[in-house]
Amino acid sequence: MIKLHDKLFKPYLSEAEILAAVQKMADEIARDYKDEVPIFVGVLNGSFMFVADFLKAYQFPCEVSFVKLSSYQGLTSTGIVETLLDVSEDIEGRSVIILEDIIDTGRTLQQLVHLFSKTNVKEFKIASLFYKSEVYNGEYTIDYIGLDIPNRFIVGYGLDYNELGRNLKEVYQLNQTHMINLVLFGKPGAGKGTQAGFLKEKYNLKHISTGDVFRYNMKNDTQLGKLAKSYIDRGDLVPDEVTISMLKDEVEKNSDAAGFIFDGFPRTAAQAEALDNFLESKDMQVDATIALEAEDDILVARLLERGKESGRSDDQDESKIRNRFDEYNQKTAPLKDYYSKQGKFHAVNGIGDIVEITGRLAKVIDAL
Repeated sequence: MIKLHDKLFKPYLSEAEILAAVQKMADEIARDYKDEVPIFVGVLNGSFMFVADFLKAYQFPCEVSFVKLSSYQGLTSTGIVETLLDVSEDIEGRSVIILEDIIDTGRTLQQLVHLFSKTNVKEFKIASLFYKSEVYNGEYTIDYIGLDIPNRFIVGYGLDYNELGRNLKEVYQLNQTHMINLVLFGKPGAGKGTQAGFLKEKYNLKHISTGDVFRYNMKNDTQLGKLAKSYIDRGDLVPDEVTISMLKDEVEKNSDAAGFIFDGFPRTAAQAEALDNFLESKDMQVDATIALEAEDDILVARLLERGKESGRSDDQDESKIRNRFDEYNQKTAPLKDYYSKQGKFHAVNGIGDIVEITGRLAKVIDAL
């Protein structure tokens, strides 16, 4: 077991297993390209060790170049891919083989395909040493694969966790013994968003806010966003299965998280059951539902003060605030019963110093 920053990683692939996979790829590509001089393009930073060993194993004339793309930060993908270097212009009429260290969702791959679609290469193919087939979106063919691996976060052999671990000869995977999935409740003003921010950092959780997910999908005109908008435009409620599909996408995009905080969903017992069914299909479960509780009068005063600073109209009218509380009580009551029957409902005092409240929440989570 090794420790990088705050995470423990356990052995996964030996140096011999990795080099055998590299040799297999070199042999396969040589069979296709030994009669010409292909250009191999390594994707930095992760592929530098792979490219070096691949070139040693490839026994025929070739050229090599590099591009640098970035879409990861820590354990999770930022969803933004940047091209930091460009390929040589002398590639017209040449065969280009991309050498990727790892392909998971295929987000960086989209950028690579876009990069080479603007050129007049003879052809270009994609080779990946590590390939997570269960999460790859399947948009482009992966022509050469070293090892098909499970969807686990790995480091070593060029791959990093916050820049550490690239120099390891072996590959290690995140030692994640138990995933924590939480449903967080709280009346407006209870500090749910603030606490979610602390918890996601403390436990490496992904905070999934239903409101944020809806806004993202509709703003980016995704298929699910268009579908949700069609219901909203007609004045209808968005069906639970659409919301679940959006949450499913978020979970799959962040499969390296140590768990999830679901915020804004479920709102009904039927939705809670749908969430349970979805998580069960991923071999996961809701581990706890935590309600931040506080007296209405304290929360009203807090929201009215917030309204002065933010200018939000719904935080400036006490009657509207209390109506929101009534709506919350009506919706949360059946959820409390639903999760209490499973032994998963926990109430935490939401009044006090922020650090104090985080401590109370941590006490519940650490006992899971």
